Amino acid sequence: MGQEPVLLTDEQMQEFITRGYLVLKTDFSPDFHEKLMGKLNHVYNEEGNPGNNLLPRVPELQTVFNHPAIDGALQSVIGPHYLMHTHRHGHFNATPKPGGWHKDSYWGYSRMRNHHPWWAMIMYFPQDTPVELGPTGVMPGTQNYETRIFKEDNLKEEALASGEAGTFILIHYDIWHRATANTLGEPRYMLKFEFMRTEAPTAPSWNNENPNWITPTSAKQLFYQHDDMWEETWNWLSGKVGSIAETKQESDIEQLSATLIGDNGPEAINAAYQLASSGDEGLVVLEEVLYSEQLKDSRLAAYGLSIAGEKAVPILEKALESNQAYTIAHAGFALGELRQLASSAIPKLTRLVNHPSSYVRTTIIDAISMIQEPADEAVAGLIQALKSEDVQTRFSAGLALCRFGAEANAAVPQLTKALEDEDRYVRGHAVEALNYINTDAAKDVLIEYLLASRWCPTTNPSSTF
Repeated sequence: MGQEPVLLTDEQMQEFITRGYLVLKTDFSPDFHEKLMGKLNHVYNEEGNPGNNLLPRVPELQTVFNHPAIDGALQSVIGPHYLMHTHRHGHFNATPKPGGWHKDSYWGYSRMRNHHPWWAMIMYFPQDTPVELGPTGVMPGTQNYETRIFKEDNLKEEALASGEAGTFILIHYDIWHRATANTLGEPRYMLKFEFMRTEAPTAPSWNNENPNWITPTSAKQLFYQHDDMWEETWNWLSGKVGSIAETKQESDIEQLSATLIGDNGPEAINAAYQLASSGDEGLVVLEEVLYSEQLKDSRLAAYGLSIAGEKAVPILEKALESNQAYTIAHAGFALGELRQLASSAIPKLTRLVNHPSSYVRTTIIDAISMIQEPADEAVAGLIQALKSEDVQTRFSAGLALCRFGAEANAAVPQLTKALEDEDRYVRGHAVEALNYINTDAAKDVLIEYLLASRWCPTTNPSSTF
């Protein structure tokens, strides 16, 4: 038995929700990190960056991700049965030039980003990383902004993942971040691993003592205040769906509507959430904007409808019949976030897994995996998606099936075929799906595949046998 996970406190969760990151630390010995650095230096110098094979090539890293501080932080934010994604990367930085600000893509592809934490990243520093060595920099509170709202010459708000060996930063997947300048010129490693929530929250998974949201004092330093969004996210993480629907009586719906579509950046996010909490009048505005010819406006309306409760479901089901691809995708996204409230939409959603638009297909696949009920129809739809000619559709379907457990047993034959796919992520997601399905049939296929493709961590070009 390993050590008990160190779950986050209410205060830490509030910081994560508002700021989008936490800098934490493991307690490994200096000797552990010295040996880890020796292994990393050997691999990088002799073989180059191992990319997705970072973990099997440096298996000592599994000890890092089993550490109670890392495991507890991940359980707190994305639930106890989280998935470590097959994409991982060891970033090496020895340059005095800072990297560019960016949000990570999804393995070279795009998808609609969640305000709710379905995804997270850990960036681990195996060496002492003072500011001069170029730690990762994040811009606090920017995880829900599609565009960069800050300027290169105004970076006083930047937070640095600086600290002793064993420091790690847990970030919301979508936060704006960069590599900072390594002015010392010494080797600096940052080991990046991605994680996905496989279950929607039904109760707090952190050390929750107070059920009520409290905005932390540090949030006042952020670019914008998003009280409704923060509280709704806290409630969502506590297992509540549509918690702010019909909780307010807004007197100026017209002004909120103008803010929503007026190119107002973060203020438009607030308008979407306020409209979602304003009952029928707010829903009328959000429905209208969902059909907007401006993609960004339609997307904002979808964020509002995604937290507007069961009254939003018929609005969104109707929008699935639109002729505009991104309206369909945004409606599907919102239905997925409403989870079990949207089970009536599963037949319509499964008919869209072969839609001509890749954006629609991937979003719909995600939505099906979040709603899940009725399971037999949902799984049948994802099996069809696994047969697609499009690689993103196939690997999205494999990843989605991880959320069903044994209820996805009918997908085992098609997942078996996916293990021979030409794409590494289709194969990787099929492995993960079989692991989470965990029936006898799934385990038989999985064990046979893993035995045939087993990895020897000590075999390399200079030691082949």
